[in-house]
Amino acid sequence: GRKNHRLVIDLAGETRSIAPPPQTTATRTPPGGMKPAEATRATTNASQPAGATRVKAPSAAVATRVSTSPPAGKVPPPRREIETSGIRDVVVAIDAGHGGDDPGAHGQLGTDEKEVTLAIARKLENLIRAEPGMKAVMIRNRDHYLGLRERIQKARKHKADLFVSIHADAFINDSARGSSVFTLSEHGASNEAARWLAEKENAADLVGGVRLDDKDDVLASVLLDLSQTATLEASHEVAGKVLGELGRHGALHHRDVQRAGFVVLKSPDIPSVLVETAFISNADEERKLRDPAEQENIARAVFRGIRNYFAQRAPQGTRLAAR
Repeated sequence: GRKNHRLVIDLAGETRSIAPPPQTTATRTPPGGMKPAEATRATTNASQPAGATRVKAPSAAVATRVSTSPPAGKVPPPRREIETSGIRDVVVAIDAGHGGDDPGAHGQLGTDEKEVTLAIARKLENLIRAEPGMKAVMIRNRDHYLGLRERIQKARKHKADLFVSIHADAFINDSARGSSVFTLSEHGASNEAARWLAEKENAADLVGGVRLDDKDDVLASVLLDLSQTATLEASHEVAGKVLGELGRHGALHHRDVQRAGFVVLKSPDIPSVLVETAFISNADEERKLRDPAEQENIARAVFRGIRNYFAQRAPQGTRLAAR
């Protein structure tokens, strides 16, 4: 709100807010005729030792427990966890491919892709919800149709940190088998950027909440390019971790992350991956996709990849980052 950033340090079990009265900074005259902002910077810099790293304060007030090493021979005090009031969980949007009037691919044993993708997505949802610091959002949780761009919009509405689309591949050659993971191709990203820029008046809150409709074309293009570049890099990294875990579980159709222009991967500010779990057109893999135990194994492999990614790249302001 209107409050400035605060740093709250608890030294002896009692949390105190270190903040001057509202009128102090407005009425006190800094030494040497400096402006208030300059005096604040000068005081802060003078109090820091040489080579110290300045840390940007989080947008929400976070109370950090600080302890020092106990003297030799004394029992250290019990470890105290970082307070996490005001910070959020990482949000993972889970998209079960197809649904409703769109059954997706059809297996030799009569299995529809939309059925196995929803089953695996629900198991992945349970794993994410059981993980402290993570939250799952199901793009579809029943057998109904959703447009491809509706799926992106729903993920953005829930401020997702990651979008994972679950599918089951198919091919005319029924011997094709194995898992694959896709991210958005550069060509697909370029087409999407052109689309957003052409419709920027209708996309007011596009790039991470930054408005584009009040920017000139050049600035809007730069902002969109920066957002897409970061998003594509993050997408490729999480895709690699998911692919690695799927490879430990079973066969891979492609050993490298693949790139394609799938519409559901085109959000400019949400890292997005599409997982082809197996080939439903292969009778052996279709049987596995119908097996609840195998569905659980696939979900666990995808979950481990996601968890490994956020262990290293947790967004600022989340519980995982506070750890």
